[in-house]
Amino acid sequence: MSEILSINSEYADKLKTILKLRAEPVAVKLIKDGDEYPSGPKLPEAQMSHCQAVFRARKGECIKMPFSMQSCHVGTAVLGMSETPQKIGSGEFHAGVNIHDSVSAAKKMIDERIMIPYRTEGEVVCPLNKADFVPDVVILVDIVERIYWVAALMTAEKGGRATFSTSPFQCACEDITVVPMVSDKPNVSLGCYGCRKRTDMAPDELACGIPYKLMSGYIAHLEKYAGGVFLQAKRD
Repeated sequence: MSEILSINSEYADKLKTILKLRAEPVAVKLIKDGDEYPSGPKLPEAQMSHCQAVFRARKGECIKMPFSMQSCHVGTAVLGMSETPQKIGSGEFHAGVNIHDSVSAAKKMIDERIMIPYRTEGEVVCPLNKADFVPDVVILVDIVERIYWVAALMTAEKGGRATFSTSPFQCACEDITVVPMVSDKPNVSLGCYGCRKRTDMAPDELACGIPYKLMSGYIAHLEKYAGGVFLQAKRD
């Protein structure tokens, strides 16, 4: 076992054990133009969206997703793999879902997206315990009580308040992949229309993305919590 795989497997085990996660933490790595893919992940049998890959990785799959295998160009645009299609950029596409009152309201949501600021050609999406590479972000999807502790981790060292950015669309691609990568901070999402339509995200689940560079310190804090505050907290 390589050193990085050993570290990631240990992180995954501690996240699952201490937080009582219902599924595997997921590692996501974007592949910049010209960079090589890690050797382990395999191409899926058919095109899928980024969110579908994330939710399949929760169940153990390790997936290689070049742009050619991506089915959702709303996601590929924020992930740096493609330009924003005109119908999406104009707001027309999302307005058609009938969540927003107007095309202009949907367009404002699109205009305010947070996007990867460089070109990518694909990604790998794996359970963290199978990730033989350094991820960009670690994704957790679970009930509120589990995700709540991310706010504790964010404020443990310096205090203050935790703030999050989300919208009714683009949970997996923007909220919990791109936002943590660009901000260098965790971000929590309520889920989105696409995730709840395309994946098995449960009605009682939230999602969060944590920059991988924070994992070592966060694991140390969770181990401290496990022997302290978790013993007094109401945890089912």
